[in-house]
Amino acid sequence: MDTLTHALSGALAARATTPARARISVAARVSAGFFAGAFPDTDFVLGYVSPIAYLTQHRGVTHSILLAPLWALLLAWLFARIRRGKQVSWRDYFGVCLLALAIHIAGDLITSFGTMIYAPFSDARVAWNTTFIIDLWFSGIIVAGLAAAWVWRRSRVPALVGLAALVAYVGLQAVQHERAVDFGKGYAAAAASAGAQVSALPRPVSPFNWMVVVTDGDSYHYANVNLMRAAAPAALGPQAGLIARLDAAYLPPAQAQWTTVHKYGPDPSNRELAARVLAHPRLGFYRWFADYPALYRIVRGNPAVCVWFEDLRFTTAGRDSNSFRYGLCSENDSDDWRAFRLLDERTREPLD
Repeated sequence: MDTLTHALSGALAARATTPARARISVAARVSAGFFAGAFPDTDFVLGYVSPIAYLTQHRGVTHSILLAPLWALLLAWLFARIRRGKQVSWRDYFGVCLLALAIHIAGDLITSFGTMIYAPFSDARVAWNTTFIIDLWFSGIIVAGLAAAWVWRRSRVPALVGLAALVAYVGLQAVQHERAVDFGKGYAAAAASAGAQVSALPRPVSPFNWMVVVTDGDSYHYANVNLMRAAAPAALGPQAGLIARLDAAYLPPAQAQWTTVHKYGPDPSNRELAARVLAHPRLGFYRWFADYPALYRIVRGNPAVCVWFEDLRFTTAGRDSNSFRYGLCSENDSDDWRAFRLLDERTREPLD
């Protein structure tokens, strides 16, 4: 989830849980919830250390449920210091800080990126796959709840209603996730893929838009579906906006178009090279991160060769982009491989 939505969710939760008698004002409590709700994303600074550090440590220790009390204590002490002389202590802020951190972690868990909630003792990434990473409906509910809380500022009921609506919305998405998985299981059964693994990834614009993935060995079969749509959307005109283009890619389940992607590419002559590169120690970080690694392309120059992979998790219909393309390049067609990130079709960023 984006940082602003996290911060606003912390503010909403702070207002919804404001006790009738508190030693700090409502404004101070909501402000603390706002900044504490944004705090875990301070790990963005890892991007200035290295791209690998960001990929492997983002949503790590600052998102840990085990360390959340420690972060809450630190933030509570800081807020109390800022309001020094106001007859408050860290104890007055600890509860709201812990609540805001918890709702931030929950807001990341529902996405597909993966969150290391057990850091630093485990790097296992947990993802509930119910909500797209930028969900305008999710953010809109929070903003509406805060707006209502501002209009009826003497009561915490509007914030409670907003928080309840947010939980209900995620619950709706969880139900749709199960429906999408069941749809994928039906495809796997019809294809006689007994050992296939089925998953569903939320997609933008609508809680009914899903990318259903059936993993069968080294092949991925996926379809973009809208679970509530009875007919395919009308053809788009040249002036169609981004939201319309994104939404139009999702067809009714009965009209689903399945695409097959091979992990090591469609050309058998390239698969040995692709498999060797993906298994290379210098791509260990990417194997750990990627849920659906697939060959993006092999670029042969003179004398360089680059083998690029992408994670299908970050391929969104209606957009020709993927921010998580990594690979190895050999300048002399030898075993001296170096790791790079592919920024665009012509630009690569060295990782070591």
